[in-house]
Amino acid sequence: MTAVLFDFSGTLFRVESTDAWLGGALADTGTTLSGPDLAATARALEEAGALPGGTPPARIPEELAGVWEVRDESVRLHRAAYTGLSRQVRLPDPGLHDVLYDRHMTPDAWSPYPDAAEVLSTLGERGVAVGVVSNIGWDLRPVFRAHGLDRYVDAYVLSYEHGIRKPDPRLFATACATLGSEPDRTLMVGDDRRADGGAAALGCAVHFVDPLPVSQRASGLRPVLDLVR
Repeated sequence: MTAVLFDFSGTLFRVESTDAWLGGALADTGTTLSGPDLAATARALEEAGALPGGTPPARIPEELAGVWEVRDESVRLHRAAYTGLSRQVRLPDPGLHDVLYDRHMTPDAWSPYPDAAEVLSTLGERGVAVGVVSNIGWDLRPVFRAHGLDRYVDAYVLSYEHGIRKPDPRLFATACATLGSEPDRTLMVGDDRRADGGAAALGCAVHFVDPLPVSQRASGLRPVLDLVR
């Protein structure tokens, strides 16, 4: 293998809990909710799937079905989809829907998996190129920089910058071309069997990890090092 492509959310990083997400937005705006109301609102937001990278929606409201399908193809569509989901939940201030969305893009909202730096740095030491291929509607580079992982990434291929989302093989082909690696010498690592599994259609090898909370997955990425020698 001459290159490894990694998914972002659930693979290299995990977003904060819905409780922490809501609590942070309330603190940022000086808004308060009582204990029972805070817990109930967090549960409702989680059921709605309003936190990008969090629990998927239990259902997609009919009025959001169209934008949801293409949410990762542009900044505008991504924001519209997720603020649309959060607006299914009543908040003390309507402006909090945008505050919540903005918060999820901050580095503090994300934690790298414990073995991410080790695995990425080891790949670099072995001369293996590293790319990040993500279905996303915002620039995740600041998250990598803030957590010290940007130094290990050779290329970012993000759906919203290309108007193409996984599992479309064209996104993986773009990543391979950017890294100068042939697909049959490239490994894709991700947590979504449909989206990340699309790399197999291009001829890439594929390896899956479980998108567990950070505290529950200390060494889920280390098997990658045994696959790339």
